[in-house]
Amino acid sequence: MKGKIELQGMKFHAYHGVLPQETRVGGEFVVNLSFSMSHLRSLQTDNLADTISYAEVYELVKTEMEVPSQLLEHVAGRISAALKTHFPELSGLRLKISKKSPPLGGEVESASVILEDE
Repeated sequence: MKGKIELQGMKFHAYHGVLPQETRVGGEFVVNLSFSMSHLRSLQTDNLADTISYAEVYELVKTEMEVPSQLLEHVAGRISAALKTHFPELSGLRLKISKKSPPLGGEVESASVILEDE
């Protein structure tokens, strides 16, 4: 049986952007992700060792969000690479990073980058 895990609405204050204000003051970001697993032994075992730990996924995302970058694309690429390295059984990753109220000269709720495995 194939399963999917989602972590939605992970919120971070981070220092991503190209403007000096973004790197000094920072901004609010939201990360949503989902991924598939080809086998879910945890359905029968009820054992954390038989699945991917949500807490470990969160910590990997948090670690990458703490590294300042100019581009959200770069942050998303690092998160994707870290997850795939740490959890080789993971597939079908969909990752969305949104910058809340980006400084674009007008009222914009958020700007987002989405990466999806094919």
